[in-house]
Amino acid sequence: MSASINVRAFMAPDDPEACMRFYEGHSKLLQIYFGINKITSGNVDWISHKNTVVVIVEDDTGTKTYGGARVQMADGVLPLPIELAIGKYDPKIYSDVKIGSAEICGLWNSKEVAGMGIGSLILSRVCVALMTQLPVDNVHVLCAPITTRGAKRVGAVIDTSLGNEGVFYYPKDDLVATAMIIRDVHEVSSADPSERELIYNLRKNPNQIRVETGPKGSFEVNYQLGLPQWV
Repeated sequence: MSASINVRAFMAPDDPEACMRFYEGHSKLLQIYFGINKITSGNVDWISHKNTVVVIVEDDTGTKTYGGARVQMADGVLPLPIELAIGKYDPKIYSDVKIGSAEICGLWNSKEVAGMGIGSLILSRVCVALMTQLPVDNVHVLCAPITTRGAKRVGAVIDTSLGNEGVFYYPKDDLVATAMIIRDVHEVSSADPSERELIYNLRKNPNQIRVETGPKGSFEVNYQLGLPQWV
């Protein structure tokens, strides 16, 4: 991979080509690692959805995609993936999701950047940082066991009001998913103090270049997180 990476945010309909790279990369990963061909955050309806923000990790040419995540806002038009995923097990999710709710979903990173902290740290942090640019006051996350710890770091807590103390068997009977929520997207009071500081920094300076340090060392990240439609 190149020496530096770009992490940029945009409204889904504004860059269909990047959305397709995101979709193809995410789908391939689900098939390779989990043998899953269909999950609720893996469909393509969001590509034309004006209330979906895409965060994409690319090389510095903008042609190679290393990962991404989405923030989908509830609008009564396109259901949140968590509604489709767990609604049949716990219909309470339908009343929990309302205008002002959003979901962080579809988070993935490619094998090329595995172990760098792109998915577990940077994408989670960026999605939470974006919240203050959006008309959102709470955000849902449906986490696989491997992503639960990262979600806690950025302020999500287990939503024990859903399922079995927040736990569901999804997307297959032998896989566990945990429903989590950030109820205070501006304050993120449950976040680790170091993470909260980094989130606030990205909110204050959404377009910046900084050196990030992950488990496999340091690398330069060019953040392009300004969303002019919502500013």
